[in-house]
Order: sequence, then C-alpha cells, then structure tokens
Amino acid sequence: MINIEKIKGIILDYGGTVDSNGMHWAEVIWMAYEALQIPVSKEIFRKAYVHGERTLATNKIILPNHNFWHVLRLKAEIQVQWLIDNKYLPEDADFTKYTTGVADWCYAYAQTAVSVAFPIIKKLSEKYPLVIVSNFYGNIGAVLKDFHLDTYFKAIVESAVAGVRKPDPEIFRLGLEALELSSGEVVVVGDSYDKDIIPASFLGCPTIWLKRLGWSEYKGDETADIVIADFAELKDIFL
Repeated sequence: MINIEKIKGIILDYGGTVDSNGMHWAEVIWMAYEALQIPVSKEIFRKAYVHGERTLATNKIILPNHNFWHVLRLKAEIQVQWLIDNKYLPEDADFTKYTTGVADWCYAYAQTAVSVAFPIIKKLSEKYPLVIVSNFYGNIGAVLKDFHLDTYFKAIVESAVAGVRKPDPEIFRLGLEALELSSGEVVVVGDSYDKDIIPASFLGCPTIWLKRLGWSEYKGDETADIVIADFAELKDIFL
C-alpha cells in the first residue's frame, strides 16, 4: 500500500492511461477494425500495428501540431497500406473509408475516456503538482490542448523530445526532476507493467497500475503498490 500522507506529487502516463482507461491502443484500434468489418484476422492486424509503430518511430510523420485524430488517421493509413501491399486486403479496398473510419471510431473512444479522466485530473491538480511522462511522438502538447488538458500539468516529459523512452527509468527520473521531489514522494500511475511500473519501482517511486488489457498476456505474478481497474478509482485513493 501507499502512505498517501507522504505523497507530494504525481507522475501520470498518458497514452493507454488517460486516453483509453487502461486499454492498450492496439486493442482499441482492433475494436475499430471489427466495428468497420475490415476483413483481416487479429493476428494479421497486430503485424500491421507493429509495422505502423516502427514506421512512426523512425520517420518524422507526426508533426508537433497534430492532434490525436491526426495521429489515429496516420496510424490507420500506414496499417491499411501495409495490409494492401502485403495482399491481406485487395488493391481496390476502400482506403479512405477504412482509415477515416478507424480514426473517427478511436477518437470517439478517446473522447469518452478523457471525459471521465478530465474532472479527476482537474481535482488532482488542485492538490498535487502533476507531470506527464509518456512515450509519444512530439505532439502531446497539441493532443492535450485538443482535449482541454493542457493547463493541469507542471511539466511534460515526452520521449520524442527528451530523447529517452520507457522502459528506461531515466525518463521517470526526468519527471522527478521536473517535480523537484524525491522518488518516495511521487506516485507513478500507468497502464503498462513493463514500461511504467517496473522502471518507476526501480527508482523507488510508489506505483499505481491501471491494469486492464495490455499488448501481451500477463504472467500472473505482476504487481504494484496499488492495482486498479478503472481510472476513476484514483478519486478514492487521492480525493
């Protein structure tokens, strides 16, 4: 457990935590594929997803002014083009219908998740300094502004800007420096056991794991100081 009286600041993950309530974004996008009846298996979709993430990580495709809908549209475009190029979808597949449909569906999902997280973040920011530590593409400022979350954080540590990515503990150390607090005074909240909980624990931070559906199946021995199944549970812990 966590002694809340000793906590003076909070580090929040963003993608998968705030914007999808613990659901890995691959799972959310797959739900959009199913809703749109894009005729590929989940196994093939996951290959397209990995290709898309690697492409975005190695190429300057997402720009600082892109909001989250733009990110989703670009992800979908890369995925669908890969599916066509590798003949998992026909050459005459409705590219625009699929890519715009995925972006619209997933953006609506994010809006719903953020609408739940928003009042909690607002209340938390009145009690604690908050910092976001996130693996993101260099545009998280535009994403936060689009969702009206940009005024509640003391600082943002974004992998594309900081030059270090989770699960490297150094990115969380940068979050602690931004808060000007010691590790024992800062709770880290994230949805990824490997990328959030392990590195934060390594630094000595108390951890809250938003455990829902990740990229891989859990082994069963993963744990954190507190495990929750819904972002809204943070109200009971802190407020």
